[in-house]
Amino acid sequence: MARNFRRDLVAQMKNRALIYLEIYDVLRKRLGAKKAEALLTEAIYRRGRSAGKPLARYAPADLDGLRKAFLAGVPGGKGIFKPQVLRCNAGLLEIQLHGCPLKDAWREAGLPPKKVAALCRIAGAVDKGLFEGAGFAFANRTWTPGARGCCRLLVRRA
Repeated sequence: MARNFRRDLVAQMKNRALIYLEIYDVLRKRLGAKKAEALLTEAIYRRGRSAGKPLARYAPADLDGLRKAFLAGVPGGKGIFKPQVLRCNAGLLEIQLHGCPLKDAWREAGLPPKKVAALCRIAGAVDKGLFEGAGFAFANRTWTPGARGCCRLLVRRA
């Protein structure tokens, strides 16, 4: 049962990745790559802001509480995105993600690395919105060609 749930969850995430790709391609064809990326990023960021509201109780400074709550809410637990806490202190929460079904879907679709990187930037906007919506400062180092792992999330006091 748990194996089927995880398989289905990963399949849903990969489907979402392919939806992002289709929307990006339609917008890119009509508006150009920069505008397409900007619009899709804005929409995904806005969704993240809404999702971040429950985490606001940890703002502005409880990074350890935020860490615990965020990790407890990662889809599929630790097995899918494989989060690794690199640092959690009074000034910085740093989490490296070692897995991402979205990136996997784009690579499986045969996309060139530059396009995968653009889609990672777009999809990473959800994390920016989530942490900023919760009342924290945030920087996301999304995957780039040649990099290992996936996103690196850097959360600070606002």
